[in-house]
Amino acid sequence: MAKWVGEVTDADRLPEYVARAFHTALQGRPGPVVLVLPEDMLTQMTSAAVLPCAQVAQAWPAPGALRDVRRMLIEAQRPIVIAGGSGWDAASCRALQRFAEAWNLPVGCAFRRQDLFDNRHPNYAGDVGIAINPALAQRVAAADLILCVGARLGEMTTSGYSLLAAPRPTQKLIHIHAGSEELGRVYSADLLVQSAMTCAAKALESLAAPLSVPWAAATAQAQADYQANLVAPPVDPLDMAVVVKTAQRLAPSDAVFTNGAGNFAGWLHRYCQYPSLAEHGRTQLAPTSGAMGYGVPAAVAAALMYPERTVINVAGDGDFLMTGQELATATGYGAKKLIVIVVDNGSFGTIRMHQEREYPGRVSGSDLFNPDFAALAVACGWRSAVVENTADFEPAFAAALSSGVPNLLHLKLATDVSTTRSTLTAIRATALQRLHRIKAPRFTP
Repeated sequence: MAKWVGEVTDADRLPEYVARAFHTALQGRPGPVVLVLPEDMLTQMTSAAVLPCAQVAQAWPAPGALRDVRRMLIEAQRPIVIAGGSGWDAASCRALQRFAEAWNLPVGCAFRRQDLFDNRHPNYAGDVGIAINPALAQRVAAADLILCVGARLGEMTTSGYSLLAAPRPTQKLIHIHAGSEELGRVYSADLLVQSAMTCAAKALESLAAPLSVPWAAATAQAQADYQANLVAPPVDPLDMAVVVKTAQRLAPSDAVFTNGAGNFAGWLHRYCQYPSLAEHGRTQLAPTSGAMGYGVPAAVAAALMYPERTVINVAGDGDFLMTGQELATATGYGAKKLIVIVVDNGSFGTIRMHQEREYPGRVSGSDLFNPDFAALAVACGWRSAVVENTADFEPAFAAALSSGVPNLLHLKLATDVSTTRSTLTAIRATALQRLHRIKAPRFTP
């Protein structure tokens, strides 16, 4: 859970430990550290000098590695870029976009890092994460070269390590990552490059591109596949695809969207088109560790840090119940331009889906018995509304945007609406068919 844990036992060593804590947190792949302070460390006096602020050591790709990247790109026929991870800034995202444009490369964003590349850009291929577009999954699997910039290539980005076989992918793999400990840990790549993202993207931008590339048509098709995936089949009485598209259409272009973990987040992944963080800063805040309850406190923090920006949290009912008490925190500290959309289907939706998929009809412990979320919001000093059909969402959301106070919209969704692509009924039927085939008697002629 942390990059380093230290415990201070001598007050005179506090500056040393604090300096090491910041240095460790900032270097390579940025991450949290834990510094344990026994109670006497909070009362003892010390005259130890405070050490200088920690400085981030920026690693650049080696010149030889850059030549290899260019050679491997020129030799490729079906390359794709997967961008992800942390450590990006506006300049590096702009550099990545210029590199993709110069080489006309399709770019996918790793799990919940969709704001690293403009989703409206003609080179954007979609998000390489949970519930990936099947056409994009096929494109990644069929690629002859994957240029992974910053992503760890974990379970979600690789669809359970199926898009890239571990430890040796069938595709050629160039893995660029800020942390040396990550390179080669899971995948044996053809080229490993340790570099900070702020340096890697600028280095890639400097690579001279050929006059033409053989994958131009594939890049255009990748964008067409992404656009086709934005088309949603209609769902009544409450269409979550329309909800997400309406929220984005009405909200300011720099709005921040947050979410926790659960099937409900699939509608954001699929239908929300994030701008590059080079345009407005971060616009997607979401857990990459599957943590339920992340979205509400993340939204409160964003609303307090950027009071001029609109912040929209999409939460499942089980997800909201983890940290919904943070509505009171938002009220107490004066958050204003904050909207929480609670998608209430009376179920731990992801768990219920897994139960139906593996043990159809044998449901246990996944039903929820929810409070009146709208009344709960009012009790915390918020404005609220209940939405039960698609037509009522737009006026409710527009009123929330113009109210000048934090709002909660309580959306009532049928339990059967499980994901953007399927229902519990369909998942259960498929599972029953599978079990029937397994149990069917086999006769040997």
